[in-house]
Amino acid sequence: MTDEASPVLENARKGDSADEEKLLPTEPPRKRRLLRRLLIAVVLILAMVVAAAFAVVMERQITLNGNIERIPGAFPEEAGRPAKAAGDAQNWLLIGSDKRPGEAGNQRADTIMIVHIPAARDRLTLISIPRDSYVPIPGKGNNKINAAYAFGGPKLLIKTVENLTRVRVDHFAALDFEGFVNMTKIIGGVDVYVSRKVYDPMNKVTWPQGMVHLEGEKALLFVRQRYNLPGGDFDRIRRQQAFIGAVGRKMTSKDLLTDPFKLNDFLEALTQAVSVDDGVTLGTLRDLAIDLRNIRADTVDSTTVPTLGTATVKGASVVKLNKEAGRLFYAALRNDTLPQYFKDNGGLNDLQSLQ
Repeated sequence: MTDEASPVLENARKGDSADEEKLLPTEPPRKRRLLRRLLIAVVLILAMVVAAAFAVVMERQITLNGNIERIPGAFPEEAGRPAKAAGDAQNWLLIGSDKRPGEAGNQRADTIMIVHIPAARDRLTLISIPRDSYVPIPGKGNNKINAAYAFGGPKLLIKTVENLTRVRVDHFAALDFEGFVNMTKIIGGVDVYVSRKVYDPMNKVTWPQGMVHLEGEKALLFVRQRYNLPGGDFDRIRRQQAFIGAVGRKMTSKDLLTDPFKLNDFLEALTQAVSVDDGVTLGTLRDLAIDLRNIRADTVDSTTVPTLGTATVKGASVVKLNKEAGRLFYAALRNDTLPQYFKDNGGLNDLQSLQ
């Protein structure tokens, strides 16, 4: 019988182990140092690539942020302003104009829209306010709403819209039309459907029935036509909403998002064309873009504030707003319940039958 704790066996095991260690192949110290240096070099190269990429991203962010013009003091004094919308909903007041805010010369807001972003971030609603809407302008009496911008810039226009709707404007953005033209060129234009042939006598352009390709100056002429439209300013609004929707689809297409050079050119043109209130940072826009990453054409609604049609006041054609219907609509906007409002009352624009 052999004792398991025998010192002979222990020594034998130790001897075997020692012999095995002597037999194991070992890397020369010089080779190990070379391998370590190679790994360090690879890590350094990767770090340099990441740092360079980060530097490019930061440079692009700084450049793009610098392109955006900020408007100081865009909002009226806080006293008397409406409360924020329910939850985390936001309302942006978007205008299109020939000039950036603050530029010399008479300025009129050619396009006026409230862009409603619900707290759920699952839809967008473009709410057009006809530029000829006849409304009270604080300190200026009754006039067309776009005159508010001419009289007092963003601050007076925001105050006019807030007094009219009792809806708080969270942010303001103005798009100048020269930049608008550049953006359409970069994305290769968009296609919209025109339901019947229309002639523009001011610019001597005929829009044929069917799909029309809009790019550059041609796009600008299309969305700004005022004369000879069957529905007047209402058809013009529908054109603008349809065009914005088409641009939005192009912006979220793989063709743009997967082409870094085209995307960079588009962002350059966009940021050079837009002015925003000074509370909007690049972080604000980045976070909003992330929140709205799932928005698609079928989750964008378009409508117009309730109206009673056109009238003539002091020899000028104006749009009369429907105060009774407006109260319900603006309440739904404040309460972030627009889908239910549209379900109960209708009012969404059909963008498939443009004039």
